[in-house]
Amino acid sequence: MEDRLRLYTSITPSPVQKSFEDAGFHIFIHYGINTFAGKEWSDGTLPPSLFDPKQQNTDEWAQTAQAAGAKGVILTCKHHDGFCLWQTKTTAYSVASSPYKGGKGDVVRELSESCRKFGLKFGVYLSPWDRNSPLYGTDKYNDFYIRQLTELLTDYGEIFCVWLDGACGSYMDGKPKQVYDFERIYATVRALQPNCAISNCGPDIRWVGNEAGQARKSEWNVVPEFSFDVQKIEQNSQQADDTSFRKKGLDAMSEDLGSREVLDGYDSFIWYPAEVDVSIRPGWFWHKRENGMVRSVKNLTYIYYTSVGGNSLLLLNVPPNKNGRLEERDKKSLLGLGETVRAHFAKPIKCTYTAENSDPAFPTANLAADVQGYFRAAEIAQSYEIEARFASPALVDKVLLRENCDFSQRVESFDVIAVTDKGEKKVCSGTTIGFKRIAVFKPIEASALRLVITSCRLEPYLEIFQPYGRNGKVPAQPLTDKVAAFIRGVGQKIYYKRLEKQKEKQEI
Repeated sequence: MEDRLRLYTSITPSPVQKSFEDAGFHIFIHYGINTFAGKEWSDGTLPPSLFDPKQQNTDEWAQTAQAAGAKGVILTCKHHDGFCLWQTKTTAYSVASSPYKGGKGDVVRELSESCRKFGLKFGVYLSPWDRNSPLYGTDKYNDFYIRQLTELLTDYGEIFCVWLDGACGSYMDGKPKQVYDFERIYATVRALQPNCAISNCGPDIRWVGNEAGQARKSEWNVVPEFSFDVQKIEQNSQQADDTSFRKKGLDAMSEDLGSREVLDGYDSFIWYPAEVDVSIRPGWFWHKRENGMVRSVKNLTYIYYTSVGGNSLLLLNVPPNKNGRLEERDKKSLLGLGETVRAHFAKPIKCTYTAENSDPAFPTANLAADVQGYFRAAEIAQSYEIEARFASPALVDKVLLRENCDFSQRVESFDVIAVTDKGEKKVCSGTTIGFKRIAVFKPIEASALRLVITSCRLEPYLEIFQPYGRNGKVPAQPLTDKVAAFIRGVGQKIYYKRLEKQKEKQEI
């Protein structure tokens, strides 16, 4: 068994993955000709003259994203309709043929400059599916796509992410199925932007499996290599302009991707963190009819805690309107999210850390959030206990935990025990930690907290064990686990039935 555990813990993140996971939270911007047509998907025949934002302000987008706590912004430079938001040389179906700034506008350039102005990273979404290009469905299309990708990766400064959507609905336009040359796409990104992550249909970041903001209870970064299967990802991507897809429950191949029980069936593994992509509205593009259906601050905060705080990444979509501005309700929720999260972590509790099984070279003092370094147990054991004793009793309701993932992801389960004047009380139980786990519980007056790691792959390497004082209500789980599981199960059945129908249509 120890040999197997050493095999699992030999899998670690690449520098690109580590940088991406450190950021944790990014903003998605769905914007394009669909914004002006009131559509989620258009077929590539809408006239470019529709694209005419009168008050577009990319500084507003970037400034709001920064205030929300995001570290980067990803723009839909081209969606499935094929309309390009930059001055491309590959097609006339772009902003160059639109009234925007007399055909001289370049949304990609404007937003990339705004991101740099506000200290944000900039990323691009470039849909492989193109309903406008006459080359789609032929061997020449992959050349066309690489030319577009090359423009985006060479003309707009540093790109931190290329987000690949696996949708392929060529049957909808009576065209042969396009086989995407993913390996060539990856090679192009690596050559032109070596520090850029490839997300969704890519080797660096995987899709969590739904578009409803639902993260797994136990999210593993070390998964069997079979999970990196671009064709499977493509099949599990949205294949039709159908809003029911957004309501689908957890999927992404399996609820459990990285437990010992799963890994024991395989011999080859990869580091493959999950990203939770979700929209602030029911749709991905702006629709006036959805102005009253914007997610609340409470809902966004819950999603943040369960994704960023659950060893996942959060990609939150916020679509600008026809004027090229963010709606006030969207901004209010985003700004509220940033204010809430900052308030919740405004009271780190000063602690003295102790552990019996401690390596003197990597002491428990390193576990404070504001201290560099990490803690390592001196010997492999059945369990590990670390105590954080407060300078004075405090009302506490959350703990920030983080492993040093340079040594892989090791913790499989843990308990948090509060030491009070009435005795000890277990306030929280959890499973995985990884890059970040925010363990929350009902507020309790305590003089210390004990972290008990009840299951671990060899010895733990912990960077942070930081309690925080209560400063605002932490959002509770809106549904019981039983009800949530039922919804996920129903959603999966509906989704797979629809996928079967889509495959049948493709084969006709």
